[in-house]
Amino acid sequence: MKTFKDIIDSEKPVLVDFFATWCGPCQSLAPILKEVKDSLGERISIIKIDVDKNQSLAADYQVRGVPTMMLFQNGKQLWRQSGVLSKQQILQVILEKVAA
Repeated sequence: MKTFKDIIDSEKPVLVDFFATWCGPCQSLAPILKEVKDSLGERISIIKIDVDKNQSLAADYQVRGVPTMMLFQNGKQLWRQSGVLSKQQILQVILEKVAA
């Protein structure tokens, strides 16, 4: 099984969604992220991390509120944002930050 570090070390950009099952905004972000994935296809990986099940990982990245999204490429954090963004805002950030 791949570790979180293996996943974010990839050359393909990885959007990480730190969420909680009890969080309303997290639930509204889920379909938006699906649309982002549909738009970008194989150019990006999107993974969801449940902060309640992965407390040490959330602590490592100082996730204080959910949802928190982070964009990684080659192990580097390129961007981080808490709260819900629109599909367009997320796409714009990814396209700006990622060396295509």
